[in-house]
Amino acid sequence: MRVLVSSTFAFTICFAVWMIFAVLGIPIKAQLGLSETEFGLLAAMPVLTGSLVRVPLGIWTDRYGGRPVFFVLMLLAVVPIWLLSYATQYWQFLVLALFVGLTGGSFSVGTPYVARWFPRSKQGLAMGVFGAGNSGSAITKFVAPALIAAAGGAWVIVPQVYAVALLVTAILFWLFSASDPSHRVAGGASLSAQFAMLKDPRVWRYCQYYSVVFGGYVALALWMTKYYIGEYGFDMKLAALLAACFSLPGGVLRALGGWISDRYGAYKTTWWVMWVCWVAFFILSYPQTHFTVLTTGGPRQFDIALGPTSFTVLLFVVGIAMAIGKAS
Repeated sequence: MRVLVSSTFAFTICFAVWMIFAVLGIPIKAQLGLSETEFGLLAAMPVLTGSLVRVPLGIWTDRYGGRPVFFVLMLLAVVPIWLLSYATQYWQFLVLALFVGLTGGSFSVGTPYVARWFPRSKQGLAMGVFGAGNSGSAITKFVAPALIAAAGGAWVIVPQVYAVALLVTAILFWLFSASDPSHRVAGGASLSAQFAMLKDPRVWRYCQYYSVVFGGYVALALWMTKYYIGEYGFDMKLAALLAACFSLPGGVLRALGGWISDRYGAYKTTWWVMWVCWVAFFILSYPQTHFTVLTTGGPRQFDIALGPTSFTVLLFVVGIAMAIGKAS
């Protein structure tokens, strides 16, 4: 239980750091005069690194154990996060964002590390609890705007506070976690042997499923704050709060997804998640429509559009579905 609690806490902070540009990118965009494309590239940089490093981090976790890999990973990210507060040019933000993305790879370290402390019958629930660290995205939505407001609009306070928080988290994780040498995978397997699983078509199918429930979650978590500002004209604090209505259930309820998957099966659970997401995405993506119908009483105009309330409710439903799907 100590390993599960310490790992979940560390993953929550790592995820909050990974999603830092969901809020921080907005004042940076205004300061540098970035285009929408440039803003999107900046927000995507940590996601790119966090995705690519997962494979080697997973291999190193098998070989050296999750505790040292997780600890070193957090330490390596502290300095780049702090240096964000001193960046002044776009290319500097891009480079540092790549290193910030290391925190996103913590999932591939924590998942096998935590799983090996539980019997197979309990692993679904344990993975769901650990995966609830995705709620770190919501923490950023709450904390980052408050920090910027407290600093009089100075965004540089955010990476400084986050760097200190990550350093403290790394120390606490090392103090309260544990290691078991028997959990390490015996050496000798070549890299080609480890990648042999890619020949199984089920692996690719599962990757596609996960790209929807997790990749979609990350993309929406990064973009929703800016979307609320641009689409509905809200200020950053309100926009971040509404965006958290998606991020929070999408992270916290992941434990529920693990329990449902254990009880009803991963296939059936994922099937329903995909249908719920598909219907919700269709409605969310429907463009604002204005049309006129000629009636016997004259022309009548009709408008079809999602207001902020209905939009947020649908996002909340998607967040719940993705939380369940990520654990299934």
